[in-house]
Amino acid sequence: MYNHVGVPFHRPIPDPKPRGKGSGVIDAIVQAEKMIQVALILPCAAFIGWLAGAWIGSRLHQPWIALVGIIFGGVSGLIYVVRLALQAGNESARLDSGGPGDQDPTGKGKGSGQP
Repeated sequence: MYNHVGVPFHRPIPDPKPRGKGSGVIDAIVQAEKMIQVALILPCAAFIGWLAGAWIGSRLHQPWIALVGIIFGGVSGLIYVVRLALQAGNESARLDSGGPGDQDPTGKGKGSGQP
């Protein structure tokens, strides 16, 4: 097949076993793990920032650096959680829209060069 410019066009090979929206217990476990990860990231990041800030503050004899470590850890944890949420939102939107693999059963879709 050729498209309107004369360049060969090849249809993508469809997935023989497309995954459904609820493919079982494994998907539920993966979703639960993601929610637990989101719940634990922020406090863990703040705690690690506090530990690092307290250690650096004790070495430099500046106790206020522990507060900077807590703030830095909290902000970095929050940024990570937001990125994780955006990634999950994009992934669910891609799955809801059909994603790759949904094709016209007649074979006459966009780019086929056939009317």
